[in-house]
Amino acid sequence: MGITSLPYVDEHVTVVVADADDVWRGLVESVERSFSRLGSAGYTRLVGCADRTASGPRPLAEGSTFPGFRVVAAVPGRELVLEGRHRFSTYALIFRLDHAGPGRTRLSAETRAVFPGLAGGLYRRLAIGTGGHAAGLRRLLSTVRHRSE
Repeated sequence: MGITSLPYVDEHVTVVVADADDVWRGLVESVERSFSRLGSAGYTRLVGCADRTASGPRPLAEGSTFPGFRVVAAVPGRELVLEGRHRFSTYALIFRLDHAGPGRTRLSAETRAVFPGLAGGLYRRLAIGTGGHAAGLRRLLSTVRHRSE
């Protein structure tokens, strides 16, 4: 299933007082650190993620993996596209950087996912319905903003 065919879940946005190159560096560092924490490896095994370890080029580039995700596109200063799958979902996380005025960059994080079957529906309720996913993305965007400014 292609990323564009995955149903839209949500989008979160922040404006960073930094140029796109600084935001890009903050983004790739923050994303990899956030999803490579100690608990991530256990979680990815528990849900059966396709990608469970870090591999490939660093800093993140097309073909890099880390727990739960594979980088399918990386255009420095513009876009980082991650995809993943596990027993309960196939998903994508798309980060876009856009000019928002002098010395300012708009950073958005769009989530797309499908949650097939009864187990997928229950997982969606736990991950999306409780607000946990949204809180995690807002925290990640805040981390990128602080790291970049």
